[in-house]
Amino acid sequence: MDAIDLKILALLQNDATLSIAQIGERVGLSQTPCWKRIQRLEADGVIDRRVAVLDPVKLGLGLTVFVSIETSDHSREWLERFAATVSAMPEVLEFYRMAGDVDYMLRVVVADMQAYDAFYKRLIAVLPLKNVTSRFAMEKVKSTTALPLPTAPFVQPVVASGK
Repeated sequence: MDAIDLKILALLQNDATLSIAQIGERVGLSQTPCWKRIQRLEADGVIDRRVAVLDPVKLGLGLTVFVSIETSDHSREWLERFAATVSAMPEVLEFYRMAGDVDYMLRVVVADMQAYDAFYKRLIAVLPLKNVTSRFAMEKVKSTTALPLPTAPFVQPVVASGK
C-alpha cells in the first residue's frame, strides 16, 4: 500500500459516494488506474464494505448504552451460543470479547429506557451471566467511522552539495 492508496482510502472514508473520476482527480490518477486500485483494495479486504451512516436520533434511536458483561462460564460452547444470540440482536451495534475485569462489551442503540429494559430482559434470558453493568451515554462528543490511516513514509529530499 502506497501513499496514493492511503489518499484513496481517506477520501472513501469521508465520502464513499465520490465517483471514480472525482477520486482519481484528487489523488492524481486517471479513472482506470484509480478504479483498479479501489478494486484491489476491495479484493484484499482493506475496503470491507461501503455503507450509509445514519443519524440514530433522527430515526428515534436516541439512547446509546455501553453494556459490560461478566460471566463465570468461559467454555467454547458457552461463547459460541452467547455470540450467536447476541450478534443476532439488532440493537447491538458492536460486540467485543475483552481482556481485563470485563469479559464482553456491547454498544447498544435503542429508542428509550423502556426499549433498553426489553433488550436487557432478552439479554439476561439467553444464558447465565455473572454481572451486567449498563452505562448510558448522555451526549455524543465524537463519533466517526474513519480509521486513523498511517501516513506515507517521509522521503528525505536530495540536497545538492555546494561543491
